[in-house]
Amino acid sequence: MRSGIPERQAWDYARHGVTCLFAALEVATGQVTDACYPRHRHQEFLRFLKKVTAAYPGQQLHVICDNYATHKHRDVKDWLAKNPRVTLHFTPTGCSWLNLVECFFSIITRQAIRRGSFTSVKQLVATIGAFIDHWNDHPRPFTWTKDADEILASIQRAKTKANALTEH
Repeated sequence: MRSGIPERQAWDYARHGVTCLFAALEVATGQVTDACYPRHRHQEFLRFLKKVTAAYPGQQLHVICDNYATHKHRDVKDWLAKNPRVTLHFTPTGCSWLNLVECFFSIITRQAIRRGSFTSVKQLVATIGAFIDHWNDHPRPFTWTKDADEILASIQRAKTKANALTEH
């Protein structure tokens, strides 16, 4: 692609289905635990949480989530009550960038998915799996480039902006 030329999709592009990628990023190591499911409901989220807890037996787990209703479903809350070593934390609305797994989603989108032509969901899931397997063979820890005060100030600006939008 040349600079200044918009990205294009072939006229005969056909979407052959979708998958929902769930991923947990261990920020200290860069390791990713993942699962692809055909839907993004509380049932799939619970299956994923169980996979993550199995990958980290006996450890306290802090899982950062967005405010999607799936993450707050009654069945999820009941499971969490029975599994107190798992704590969910929710990013403020409009601040998904606080969740470092979003950086990973950006990377996998740019390097493995975007502009791809997949003839089936099975091929898409295989591509995602291969990328994550390679990533986990060579993990890179994620670190903040700003200090806590700068991050907290940015969150406060986002909250103020969101409140101003809801007041009008």
